[in-house]
Amino acid sequence: MVAVKAKNPVDAAGLIARHTLGKPGAKWAEAVRQSARERLMAVGAPQRRDEYWRFTNPAKLVADTARAGVMEADPVFEGIDALVLTFVDGVFDPAHSDALEGENLEIQPLTEALESDIHWAGELFGKLEERGQTPVPRELATLNTAVASEGMVIRATGNVARPVRFNYIHSDESSDAVLHNLVRVDAGAELTVLENGPAAARFNKMFEIDIAEGGALHHVRAQGRDHERQAFTAMFTRLAAEATYKSFTLTVNGVLTRNEQVVEFTGDDAVAHVAGASIGEGDFHHDDTVFVTHDGVNCESRQVFKKVLKSGATGVFQGKILVKEGAQKTDGYQISQGLLLDDDSQFLAKPELEIYADDVACSHGSTCGGLDETGLFYLLSRGVPRKDATNMLVIAFLDEAVQEIEDEALAETIRERIGGWLARRG
Repeated sequence: MVAVKAKNPVDAAGLIARHTLGKPGAKWAEAVRQSARERLMAVGAPQRRDEYWRFTNPAKLVADTARAGVMEADPVFEGIDALVLTFVDGVFDPAHSDALEGENLEIQPLTEALESDIHWAGELFGKLEERGQTPVPRELATLNTAVASEGMVIRATGNVARPVRFNYIHSDESSDAVLHNLVRVDAGAELTVLENGPAAARFNKMFEIDIAEGGALHHVRAQGRDHERQAFTAMFTRLAAEATYKSFTLTVNGVLTRNEQVVEFTGDDAVAHVAGASIGEGDFHHDDTVFVTHDGVNCESRQVFKKVLKSGATGVFQGKILVKEGAQKTDGYQISQGLLLDDDSQFLAKPELEIYADDVACSHGSTCGGLDETGLFYLLSRGVPRKDATNMLVIAFLDEAVQEIEDEALAETIRERIGGWLARRG
């Protein structure tokens, strides 16, 4: 348990009380949930004065009710052959999902897994979330473990040819959903996970991902275009030796989005790339918070985040690379950049390095600025209309992050999504 003095236990109790708890699970599952409730009561609800919330006000994420609003559906990845898992307002909908079966794939609703007296999920459920509470408490992730009963449990035992696609649908304009997914990639196995769709007016979603030796997980998600969405997402990933983890997130619109990534290298020669591209305007507020811990030799991590902001939008990036003693030959890279399309928007960045090994190559950088005037002049001088010229520069700016997607078909889908958003705007 995290030994942190409670800030406001009443708020924490309120957070738990407002969620309808699922039916009781097996003893081990109930023990994990109870432990999470106690941990949340110990740390309290997140507040703006907390160090890692000072750029993002969590008030809307912890308010009694979700902000209602009409959300637009804009399907993504439908041209990709995948095993589709449909969730409506955060509840698994088997009638609109594919059969839960596939070669080298074990898949099961979380509710069923938590009811089993013996299940491999017991080694993962709430475990990586709890490990990720140090040194920074992650209250909303703890809340997720405490109350979530919906989600999916996925195990790749070999190379899974078809991606698994989470398809989120909303039917209630004020829905408040919590989803908890567990993913285990066995040694030498490989899996791709896709996510898209408007899940809920307010969404708390978490993945706990364990990648064994030589395993690989590719994750691509597209959030938006529902502007009223409020979302907190957390991904806790543990990599064994020679494992690979690559995650990319596109966010367009969303009144408040906080994406947390917590990556831990526990074996040698592993690779983790975490990237994101976001674009929004008006009261759009988007926060990427990433923590990478190197505790193995000769591991590589990359963080690449790009944000395009317009008409008063706010972008936040907080990223840390921690290299523990003995994690020699670490190669850590971190870049975050904001492109401001007017003087009303802002980009706030907090890059950090903490290194306790002496044979490493780690770097970080963060920049913020407007459009490249030279490039814009060049395009205009050759007859390209200003709107098209601006969009071309925006696409070029975001593409460094998009290039982190290995699968070219998926990358092209993301580029089309960005192009569509720009075409609809002035």
